[in-house]
Formats: sequence, structure tokens, C-alpha cells
Amino acid sequence: MRTAYSVETVRAAERELMARLPEGTLMARAAAGLAVVCAGLLTRRRGRVYGAKVVLLVGPGDNGGDALYAGARLARRGAGVTAVPLDPERVHAGGLAALRAAGGRLARVVPARADLVVDGLLGIGGRGGLRPAAAALAERVPDGALVVAADLPSGVDADTGETAGPAVTAGATVTFGAYKPGLLIDPGASLAGAVRLVDIGLELPAPDLEALQHADTARLLPAPTASSDKYRRGVVGVVAGSDRYPGAAVLAVAGALRGGAGAVRYVGPPAVAEAVLARYPETLIGRGRVQAWVVGPGIGDGRGAEVAEALADRDAAVLVDADGLRGLDPAVVRARRAATLLTPHAGEAAALLGVDRAAVEAGRLASVRALAARYGATVLLKGSTTLVAAGTAPVRVNPTGTPWLATAGSGDVLSGLAGSLLAAGLGGADAGSVAAYLHGLAARRASAGAPVTAHEVARALPDAWRDVLR
Repeated sequence: MRTAYSVETVRAAERELMARLPEGTLMARAAAGLAVVCAGLLTRRRGRVYGAKVVLLVGPGDNGGDALYAGARLARRGAGVTAVPLDPERVHAGGLAALRAAGGRLARVVPARADLVVDGLLGIGGRGGLRPAAAALAERVPDGALVVAADLPSGVDADTGETAGPAVTAGATVTFGAYKPGLLIDPGASLAGAVRLVDIGLELPAPDLEALQHADTARLLPAPTASSDKYRRGVVGVVAGSDRYPGAAVLAVAGALRGGAGAVRYVGPPAVAEAVLARYPETLIGRGRVQAWVVGPGIGDGRGAEVAEALADRDAAVLVDADGLRGLDPAVVRARRAATLLTPHAGEAAALLGVDRAAVEAGRLASVRALAARYGATVLLKGSTTLVAAGTAPVRVNPTGTPWLATAGSGDVLSGLAGSLLAAGLGGADAGSVAAYLHGLAARRASAGAPVTAHEVARALPDAWRDVLR
């Protein structure tokens, strides 16, 4: 499991450790790790560190100190290192002395050429995007240079991934002590590039965020035993589709059939049921006992009674998506005994919270937490970074996917898949996060860098499942 910690948590752990260590030890550890990563990147790009042109963009705080000490290490290996301070009057004295002693130099302007640029402008305490002077420095990064951010890209909010102004775009980020939420949540995640973690010895409590990896997902996947039959494996009921949107039902059933439950029931208009059977003859038609319901994809208006009926099923888990989210009553959801999983996109989340969509997009982490608290349910907020929140547990962020997944019907497949995992016995947070992980992995496989349809994502789910189990 990859875990991430808030700035407050990291700062507290740093203070506790620094009280037990000689002064400067943590900065030395961070700088050493940063230098090792930079040296490895330079070696891969040009064969050696010696003779490489390295530029340090240096802010006035400890982040600038990390960059300077790392630059000194690179200079001792023969790199030509130039430090460009944001404020020449406020430069980390020890770091600057180390750089000069190693043969590095200070400059007021960014050189025209560089193999590698270290972003040490702002640390994890930075808020509100880059100020004009810092943004001007970042804009002067030479073409073709690899940008490596120290701890996180400057201008990214470490706790949320938000950017309230200009921010550095890094090809790689070397983060110290722990992952920060802003490195896992877009837009910060997209600006960070490949993230490397340097262990500096912090002792950390429970995380604020966590991200499943292959091993975690494999551990959670349902697996039948020799005594299993289709009913023991779980039955998922799908209330989806309409005469206007029959494809939503077909896609939701496609996802459900590949989610580990033993059987899938479809409930909806006869014409849509025929379309479902034509594609998936193994589907059961009509109501019956189920372990989980998926309600909402493509049902349109006027079927609120079906949503209410599913929510009234005291024993079955319920996933509510798309049209089923309209007018959802928090009191009804909070009164449920069985698991409830809501799967809105940003627009639907905004309607549920009574705010503008832009507010959700600008604060995805706060929004998913607010929804989970308001409805007393697990909430899967879809988007470029899919987040899953449930109560006071760490929010889960999904690390898989591709921008090509933003296509009509992909959410229907995800809903069916997650509903089937609920029926197979997973709790709301596990069902949502495992479904998102497999869904994103399947999209990568099906796409391979090209446009992909929702049905192709559904077809790739078995291969994604097998990948995880290998």
C-alpha cells in the first residue's frame, strides 16, 4: 500500500526526529537521496555525471537548502552546477557554502543550457501557486532539460494537489520521508512526473491517504472455493438503462459479469432487457433476492421509486450512480444498515453538495470527504484522480487509468464492476477502490495509448484481473 501524509503530520514527525539527531541530519539525508536520484537520471540520459550541466532553482527555505546540498554532491562528481536564487539575500547559508566549496557557482539568471534542473523554490509549506518572481524563474528552464522537483513541484499544494496559480512541471519528483497527498491527486500528480521516495527515518502514524498496489488488490479480490455455487458467490441486481439509454444497461451488466459475483440480475424496460440478453444471455431477468444493487446508470427521469426500493432493501448493499443520484436524500442513506456506495462525477458531486462544479474540481479531496460525511456512505468520486472516502478511514486514491478512459459509458462499466464486488462480499471502500484499480488497469491494456471504448474496457477486465494475481 502506498501511503501519504499531510504536511502537519510530516512536520510533527520531523520535529520529533530532529530532537533526537544532530542538527542538519535530516537535510543531509534528504540532499543525499536527491543527489543519488539526480545522478542516476543524468547517467541514463548522458552516460555519466561528469561534465553534466546542472541548474538549481533555489528558494529561501529548507527546500532550497536541500537543493544546494544535493548540488554540492553532484559538483563533487564533476558536474557543472549553477545555483540561481529566488532572493540572493535569503539563501540557505550552509548549503551555499557547501556548493561553493565543491566548485559550484551562484548566478542571477538561469543559464541557456542545462541537462538537469532541480526545482528547490518552494517546500511542502508553500500555498497559493508560484509568486511572479518564482514563476519567472521556472519559465526560464532551458528547453530539453529534465526538471527534478525537491519534495514536490513548487506551486502544488502538498495536502490537496491543488494549484492556485502557476506551478512547476517536473519530469521526476524526489519526495522526502513520506508521500504527500498532492503527489497522488491531480493536478499535482500530473505535474510531479515519476515520484521517488527517500527514506529519512520518519516515524509516522496512520496515513491521510492510501493507494492500492497490485498486491493489495490481489489480496482483496474475491475467489470462489470448491464448495461455491453461483448464489454463494453473490448475486448483483442491476437497475440501469432506459429506452433512451439502452447502452447504459448493457455496459453496467458487462462490468457486473466480470466482478466476481456468481450471477447478475437485470431489472428494467422489456426492450432494454432484450438488448442485454442479446449481448449477455447468461443474465437473469427480473427481480429476485440479491446481495447488492446497482441503480442509476442511464435510467433517466421518473424512476425514483426504483432507487428508493433498492435503498429500502435492508440486507443488500447498494451502489447509486448517475441518474440515481438525483435528489438523493441524505437521511435515507444514513439510515441504511447495509453498505452504500455513491459514485458521482464532479458535476453530480456538486449537485449533491449544493456547490458549483468548479468548486469540486478545485477541491476534490475536500469534496469527497464532505460527501462521505454528509451521506454517511462510501463515496467514489470519479475523475482524472478517482478518490474513495468512507468515514474517518484514510481516503483511497486510485493510481491506475489513462486519459482515454474519459469516454461515454466507462462509468457504467465501473458501476457494474463495483456492484458485483459488493455482492461478492467486499465492503464499500474495498469494492470501490478495487473496482477503480481494475477498471483503470483494463483501460490501459485496452487503450495501449490509443482511443478506447467502454465496451473494450469491459472486455479487458479479465486480463487486468489476471495481471493483478500474477
